[in-house]
Amino acid sequence: MRIESWVFREPGAPMDLEQRDEAPGAGEVLIRVVGCGVCHTDLGFVYDKVPTRHELPLTLGHEISGVVVETGAGTETWAGKSVVVPAVIPCGTCSACRAGEGSICPKQIFPGNDVHGGFATHVRVPAIGLCPVPDLADPSINRAGLDLAALSVIADAVSTPYQALIRSDLKEGDLAVFVGAGGVGGFGVQIAASMGAHVVAIDVDADRLEALANCGAELRLSAAELDFRALKKSVKDFASKHEIPTWRWRIFETSGTPAGQSTAFGLVGKASFLGIVGYTPKKVELRLSNLMALDATARGNWGCLPEHYPAVVDLALSGDVQLEPFVERRPLASINETFAAVHAHEVSRRVILIPES
Repeated sequence: MRIESWVFREPGAPMDLEQRDEAPGAGEVLIRVVGCGVCHTDLGFVYDKVPTRHELPLTLGHEISGVVVETGAGTETWAGKSVVVPAVIPCGTCSACRAGEGSICPKQIFPGNDVHGGFATHVRVPAIGLCPVPDLADPSINRAGLDLAALSVIADAVSTPYQALIRSDLKEGDLAVFVGAGGVGGFGVQIAASMGAHVVAIDVDADRLEALANCGAELRLSAAELDFRALKKSVKDFASKHEIPTWRWRIFETSGTPAGQSTAFGLVGKASFLGIVGYTPKKVELRLSNLMALDATARGNWGCLPEHYPAVVDLALSGDVQLEPFVERRPLASINETFAAVHAHEVSRRVILIPES
């Protein structure tokens, strides 16, 4: 099939629209892209010179939803199905995958990094790990009234904090603190609240915090107005009010900034859990011995295992996690202007790019 895609050639340069032929091989499918979200990771490739694992030129985009239009050998049952494509696709057969460590699978496929991604009319990916989307026309299933394009952000912005929360062993009544309340952090706030946690959101953007007022963030703190000491006191006072000891604190760094990472690390108390979800290529100076002295735990989080995706889709379709107030749709042809606007912090919502054909 002849497809169109936007090709990234070098950092800082505009992407070019090109055509190429694609056909699925054995174990693969070709998906008509309905929507592809713009992620902080994509900006890192374009503006921060973060290297892609596949040599350039490359089509970016890893938050993909769409419809399977062609199948390769062994994938025929996927024909015509609506799907969400995992941002990280483990091979499923290597020793890491067999041990339940698919996030570090050495053969994993990351669309828009290892192979051409979703800023295109179509994308070719392995069928393994695809998340089928139930009938969105059925109101008993799709109580939130979402379309398939909206579900694209599940592939990273929603599923990644979900896995981080699962790994933290968050329980009802625990404290969940998100440092960075836009995108991944904002959806993390909602997921934690749906799990019964008391949730604190910290951000420099007042509008982001206000948007979460009715979405689970019981306490919203402005890092632009409060210094670290005041932030920490507010979190401690909130935890004390709800009688939550530090060993039930779950702190998540979702800003992807040096300041945010320093703040998150500084909030760690005795036996607390720190999840590192945001990414920055910049170095951060920390006193790592705090983890030893506090008997605390810090863990990174790379993507989300495909087996978690159906539960995340259910959270979105049920309305327990709201998507629509936090996304906006733009035509795929606006990709260069959209990247520039997101990079300049002129966009507050997660942008979903929609192919025109």
